[in-house]
Amino acid sequence: MTYVMDLGDVDRNDVAAVGGKAVGLGGLIRAGLPVPPGVVLTTDAYAAFVAENKLGEAIQELASLPPEAAAEDYEHASALIRTLFSKGAMPPRIRAELEATYERLGGADTAVSVRSSATAEDLASASFAGQQESYLNVRGMDALAKAVINCWASLWTARAMAYRAREGIPPAQVRLAVVIQQMVEAEAAGVMFTANPSNGRRDQTVISAAWGLGEAVVSGQVTTDDLTVETRTGKVLTRQTGDKELMTVPTENGTVEEKVAEARRRAPVLVDAAAAELAAHGQRTTEHFGSPQDIEWARAGGRFFLLQSRPITALPEPAGDVPTEWPVPYPKGLYFRASIVEQMPEPLSPLFADLIDGSVSRSISALMNQALGGHPLREGDVRFPTVNGYAYYYYRTWPMLRMTARTVPAMSALFRGTAHMGVAGWRDYSHPRYERIIKDWQAKPPAGLSGADLLAGVQALLDAGTVYYTAVQSIIPLADMSELSFQGFYKTVRRRGDPPAQEFLLGFDSEPIRAEKSLYDLAGWARSDPSLVSALLESTTPELAECLRTGSAPAGVDGVLWQEWRIAFQEHLDLYGHAVYNLDFATPVPADNPSAQLETVKFYLRGQGTDPHERQRLLTERREELTRVVSARLRPRRRALFLRVLRWAQETAPVREDALADVGLAWPLLRRFLRELGRRLVASGVIAEADDVFWLRFSELQGAVEFGLAEPEAGIALAGASRPVRAAAVEDRRMLWRGQSKAAAPQMLPRKAWMEKAFGSMMPGGPQQQAGGVIKGTGASSGRVTAAARVLRGPGDFGLMQPGEVLVARMTTPAWTPLFAMASAVVTDVGGPLSHSSIVAREYGIPAVLGTGVATQRLAGGQTVSVDGDAGTVTII
Repeated sequence: MTYVMDLGDVDRNDVAAVGGKAVGLGGLIRAGLPVPPGVVLTTDAYAAFVAENKLGEAIQELASLPPEAAAEDYEHASALIRTLFSKGAMPPRIRAELEATYERLGGADTAVSVRSSATAEDLASASFAGQQESYLNVRGMDALAKAVINCWASLWTARAMAYRAREGIPPAQVRLAVVIQQMVEAEAAGVMFTANPSNGRRDQTVISAAWGLGEAVVSGQVTTDDLTVETRTGKVLTRQTGDKELMTVPTENGTVEEKVAEARRRAPVLVDAAAAELAAHGQRTTEHFGSPQDIEWARAGGRFFLLQSRPITALPEPAGDVPTEWPVPYPKGLYFRASIVEQMPEPLSPLFADLIDGSVSRSISALMNQALGGHPLREGDVRFPTVNGYAYYYYRTWPMLRMTARTVPAMSALFRGTAHMGVAGWRDYSHPRYERIIKDWQAKPPAGLSGADLLAGVQALLDAGTVYYTAVQSIIPLADMSELSFQGFYKTVRRRGDPPAQEFLLGFDSEPIRAEKSLYDLAGWARSDPSLVSALLESTTPELAECLRTGSAPAGVDGVLWQEWRIAFQEHLDLYGHAVYNLDFATPVPADNPSAQLETVKFYLRGQGTDPHERQRLLTERREELTRVVSARLRPRRRALFLRVLRWAQETAPVREDALADVGLAWPLLRRFLRELGRRLVASGVIAEADDVFWLRFSELQGAVEFGLAEPEAGIALAGASRPVRAAAVEDRRMLWRGQSKAAAPQMLPRKAWMEKAFGSMMPGGPQQQAGGVIKGTGASSGRVTAAARVLRGPGDFGLMQPGEVLVARMTTPAWTPLFAMASAVVTDVGGPLSHSSIVAREYGIPAVLGTGVATQRLAGGQTVSVDGDAGTVTII
């Protein structure tokens, strides 16, 4: 048996014999990249050493510690195991082969490096960087044998054992190979990432560099120069030159730290040309392995050498730069993120941004012109542009002042129901009209429509939605006014010890509450069969979603039973699956992805939460009893006024929730039309995936339709295209969006002190300049809770929510209601005491602090916070 392999002979199939580091080096050599000559002592040598020294049983016994074991336990076990290795003898046949290997590498007093290469190391699924040890500048056969044994022993460092325990890797599954290479006496060394780990950009290479050997860089012991290089061109995009006080240098047998000469401390380690050369090596490495790499490098005699390459783990999706400037597209106007914009907390997808601008502008202008008579708004007076991807209402200054002066006539028109506004207008005209338009388009199966008809349907449905939303906008101030009027009157009759006014408005039915009760009933339905309960609780949510889509029953569930429950669940989605998390139609609605609803069913099946039917009954009884008590002590006239104002609030406020919940009524069909267009454009070679259609500009989609690429029979790829013709543009736009999504969009533009003073109190979010350990907002539901925060950016994060956590979001819509059953409190950037979040939080009896402006920026998942719904504060603990 041979225990040594040349690194050039190693390939990826040898990982069990040579470990991850050696496989990486073998790949570099086959790619023609500069690697110091070397070999790998295989894991068979490790196994032979352990066997001949009879260490196996003792190692297993000592190393079998649970993940939760104390650090001291790992340290103690490690010390005992490493003592066993130090007392072991190198088997003669291994030493003989090691001596022959050393001669091939130069023999005599040649300096070599000795590095561990574990079988569970340097894999794409986990990073084991630094878990085992390396020995540099090893000279002589005795020193080499000792370094190899020490390398084997380092498989059992406390850190390595604890890491493997957390990753679920049993001690019996790991063995160690040892890489031995000619030593590169580096003048400079460091680490290179062939993708930017901070923003995920695959077109950027990030380099850290320092003087001397690279071990101090890898271990973080020295300050480095840090460079970002544009991979394609080699251009240095950013450079930060560190104060490199220390460097690692070779000694007679080993290494030592020494001070850097004063003249070199602040001198750049790599000039631009050298950085570009190194980045080119990195690009070739990425191309060879097919994924971004984390590379250790060294430079000696003006030449680069690559010492290690492993996949970068946990690399984020590529993101553009986070915006810092907010240039406005139209001058002489004011920009606000309020009203319908509250339903768009993230940057808009390109297609939605193009379509929504004209749609909202037309509907708002038509509404105001009808409400006020004449034409107070002209074309261009109101727009709906984006700034850094975020939607804003834009008003020309003078038309806005004219509108402000006509507030009283506008409110009068609102109460009269002019232009189909108000509760009666919504119920009798706006909502039926919206349903009618949807029904007309539902009668036309998408697969049979031409591309032009599909595009016309998209525009018609979106316009219907925005026209409907303008009617909803007339209900919101009515509901707010009714609640404020009741609260104001109630203050005049309230006595010490009386409950807050909000308790008179709880316990009413609304669409979000009906949706919650429907999910609770679905869980109750499932409890009738133990096999169905087991399948729902033990299957992952994606598995259940797939079973719902295909109709195939989960393992262990009768097919007929599953079809019955599936039909019941689909009926729920037919009634409530249009609720939007975000008005941008690029975001799936529950009808497309019911994961959040399935999680809620599981929540109830586990016996968590409260019965919403019983909760509503108790709230209703409490409300009616309070009404009797207060009205009984009032004189007839005040009693009549009290009941009249109360009835107005009780009749109007729940309608707001119903109206808001149906804003996305057209969205499931609208998304179906767009995805059908997307499917056809995939077949025509325009885009790579159906959902990429949301990332096209409207002009691009319209052009493809006019060119005949979106017809039912489309399927011939565009000639000469090696990849979809809009693939690069889609990738760039997604990357830009991810960077924009990390920004905190100002609520008003331009950012002027007078704007904040004039309109700040009207905005739905608080100031964005808050600092310190206490975040201030508006107390919207009373109570105090201390718990872990869970920051959710959107439905893609819903699976992270754990019962009892504080729900933190930019804002919530009725579609977020299932999460309120799990939450111990709610905190938002946007919202107020009359918003959806506050109403639902009060229904659930959990504290809410809304309109903080900064919560999602300041808080991190898992951070403990204290939420005070009375004081309107969130304290970071």
